[in-house]
Amino acid sequence: MSIEENFIKLKNELPEKVTLISVSKTRSIAEIQNVYDLGERNFGENKVQELMEKQEVLPKDIRWHLIGHLQRNKVKYLVGRVYLIHSLDSVRLLQEIEKQFSSKELIANVLIQINIGREESKTGIMMEDLDELINACEQCKNVKVKGIMATIPKGDTESCNYYFTKTKEVFDTLKTKSYKNITMEILSMGMSGDYKEALKVGSNMIRIGEGVFGKRDYNKLK
Repeated sequence: MSIEENFIKLKNELPEKVTLISVSKTRSIAEIQNVYDLGERNFGENKVQELMEKQEVLPKDIRWHLIGHLQRNKVKYLVGRVYLIHSLDSVRLLQEIEKQFSSKELIANVLIQINIGREESKTGIMMEDLDELINACEQCKNVKVKGIMATIPKGDTESCNYYFTKTKEVFDTLKTKSYKNITMEILSMGMSGDYKEALKVGSNMIRIGEGVFGKRDYNKLK
């Protein structure tokens, strides 16, 4: 199917209160403009440099989401540029975000990324370290936590449901508590291969790349 067919089909499938992030990493300016022209405004990038380069030439009302691992030395480049950071995963990263955004008197909206599957190959905070990070978030003035994000281990439908449910339980537990600078508004989980399972469990933000843009041509990326 074409990008237009993919996008329209996906949008028609989604419940009204679910936000689609069209993951535009490695995609061309023309492809992103195509999806923008169909009405999309939320685009997700993995790398700060790529986000910055695309932001310079694409429409100014795009809401850019940094969904990949964020290195502390790259935070300064995101100030005033990013709508939502999905990958807060440590106190040290939090401190750098607070420092850089406070220097410009701006607010950083973030999601706490949880490594729900305890995978060594993935970033995200481990559950036993979550309370420490939450306590540190409450001390901030320029960082506002809007929810949590998770990338689950690859597996069958049963495995997906297990990890999505575990993440939703964390979200629901945090939602019952009252914190400073923290609100549980966004549960970001679900990608092209598993978003339907994520929606059933209660995700209200999904991150879709190939499901919108089609398969990547890796020869073009070399």
